Amino acid sequence: MIKIIIIEDEIPARKKLKRFLEELDVPTKVVAEIDNVATAVEFLKSTSADLIFSDIELLDGNAFDIYKQVSISCPIIFTTAYDQFWMNAFDSNGIAYLLKPFSRERFQKAWDKFLLFRNSPSDENKQLTNLTKLIEEKFVKQSYKKRFTVHKRSEFYFIDVDVITFFRASEGVVFAFDTTGKKHLLNEVSLKEIEQQLNPSDFFRINRSELISKQHIEKLERYSKNTLSIKMKGHANHLKTSQSNTAAFREWIEK
Repeated sequence: MIKIIIIEDEIPARKKLKRFLEELDVPTKVVAEIDNVATAVEFLKSTSADLIFSDIELLDGNAFDIYKQVSISCPIIFTTAYDQFWMNAFDSNGIAYLLKPFSRERFQKAWDKFLLFRNSPSDENKQLTNLTKLIEEKFVKQSYKKRFTVHKRSEFYFIDVDVITFFRASEGVVFAFDTTGKKHLLNEVSLKEIEQQLNPSDFFRINRSELISKQHIEKLERYSKNTLSIKMKGHANHLKTSQSNTAAFREWIEK
């Protein structure tokens, strides 16, 4: 019996994987279905498997955060909507990498590679580890947060980065404001934490408490000799740059 863990936050993708696994000629068992980094870390500390199917972008962050915190000895088949070029590159080097939406045929090829590694000498398994590190380095360098989780009482929902006009830190909490002017309370507790997850070409820290999106800037005005007033989409009140950040902001906005 081959034990499998699925780390995936998209329900249709999980269902497809399970359907394909059920159609295999060998017995398999999905021992866990996990949709976030935190749960995966805790689960993998005490439970092992023969194979992990892992998405890269999860509900609360990047899947590589899991593998930095927990030592994984089994192969990982990455399943994500990423880059065809890299999928082919890792195919040719022997690592399984499924680009969404993946077909039954491509799933079978990935599975066949897993079986080869499972029955191969330890030196070849080391090659899998090295290739996994390589894909991590390539992906992490180019990967930025695409959405944030918002908790509301006993529920939670998501807000896409594309509709966020700016973030504001206030008294130990951080709010995201969207294009309609609505604000959303985030899990993150500091702007620095958020800033590290966003593309610096798209977001800029204009002062100690506000981080703004370039695409939603509607108008800039001089506020004082060394500061600017910024009108953001969907927000009535203007934001202001700090004196220490104004020069850097002028350079950033023109790139």
